[in-house]
Amino acid sequence: MVMLRNSRKRERGQSKKAFKVKPKRSKKEEDFDEVVSSDSELDGTEIVPKVAEQSDSEDENETAQEKKMRLTKKYLEELKTIKEQNATDDEKDLVGEQLQEDVLEKAGRLQKKIAAKCLPPDEGIIKVLKGHKLSVICMAVSSDGLLLFTGSKDCSIIKWDLKTHKKLHVMKGGSKIDGVCHRGHVLCLALSTDMKFLASGGRDKLIHIWNPNTCEHLHTFKGHRNAVSGVSIRANSHQLFSSSHDRTVKVWDLDALAYVETLYGHQDAAQSCDSLNRERCVTTGGRDGSIRIWKIVEESQLLFHGHSGSIDCARLINEEHMISGSDDGSVCLWSVMKKRPIAVVQQAHRLEGVPKSREMWISAVASLTNSDLIATGSSDGYIRLWKCEGKFLKLTPLFNVSVPGFINDIRFTNNGLFLIAAVGQEHKLGRWWKLKDAKNFVYVIPIQGNAENK
Repeated sequence: MVMLRNSRKRERGQSKKAFKVKPKRSKKEEDFDEVVSSDSELDGTEIVPKVAEQSDSEDENETAQEKKMRLTKKYLEELKTIKEQNATDDEKDLVGEQLQEDVLEKAGRLQKKIAAKCLPPDEGIIKVLKGHKLSVICMAVSSDGLLLFTGSKDCSIIKWDLKTHKKLHVMKGGSKIDGVCHRGHVLCLALSTDMKFLASGGRDKLIHIWNPNTCEHLHTFKGHRNAVSGVSIRANSHQLFSSSHDRTVKVWDLDALAYVETLYGHQDAAQSCDSLNRERCVTTGGRDGSIRIWKIVEESQLLFHGHSGSIDCARLINEEHMISGSDDGSVCLWSVMKKRPIAVVQQAHRLEGVPKSREMWISAVASLTNSDLIATGSSDGYIRLWKCEGKFLKLTPLFNVSVPGFINDIRFTNNGLFLIAAVGQEHKLGRWWKLKDAKNFVYVIPIQGNAENK
């Protein structure tokens, strides 16, 4: 028994001594602090002394691997602290705002506060582009805001430089022109985001595809049985949507220059179409009193009712809101989550002293994408700008810009610096009456609150 107890005591003593022995470290591990010291200088700020002071207070029994991890974490934390200290408050705010905008834009709910910065422009700084012989009907603006394409009842398409306000090229049309061209009124234009394709549609039932840089003709899409009233190329893609007076909406692939499918549903002539980033298209159904959003992937559609007359124009504000105009004189603000409009402005372009029997048709609407700024046009001699109040709950008038004639199309440049109007003596869809004092011009209107160099 005595010998057994002595042997147990010796074993306990040996185990205690073994526990107190520190693990042997390699030469590489012992030099770790020096390696960190040599690489840890940033803009003249020394990090290692702080790390070294803190490391002395750590547990002496930690392993070499644990010590490496601890020192590395502290080193990264110090780097992060220095970068935050060097960054200004303005930079931090800009980064935060940009991240928040990206999240809202992806969700389709972004609303930049632009309208409050806009002021009525002086008439002397409004530029006038002259070139079309008949009423200007449609436009397409490049994503960088440098180029403009316009279409007219004279069957031609003109390419403009928005910096010099000069014509760059004329694609003539009409029955007397040889070669590929539109034989009827050019009713709609659309540009791809990357400036590889320009699509044009007209009363000749054709969609022509052009190279916008060289103005070379690439292809002709045939398939509609009546006038092509609207074309739209989905943002950051080569998917083309077209609407027609034959009551159909068609989908085309510009990469393959091929037809994809036809969408049915409208009970009257489809008057316009528009699209943004999502694989869906919004169209107006004229006298059937409907606006439809076609969800291509889901193979379904959303149906909206609110106007009492023919719905002639609509534009998406973002992926969840849109604006529309009708020949009943009303302007409606919509949410894609509701079948009825959120806000309605009756007789939005009504003039004093004009008989009620002659309603001021809303012939064009425009929105600055992902903002609170809206514009509407009619034949009352004014373009009216509006602000979407709150979370798209109300339309508040801002100011009017005097432009005589039928406002057949209006567009904002993507940077919000300019509003461009296609104006004519006649309405884009007919000759019900003619305004003799008007001119067939394109007006480039600086929005003073946004444009630094007008």
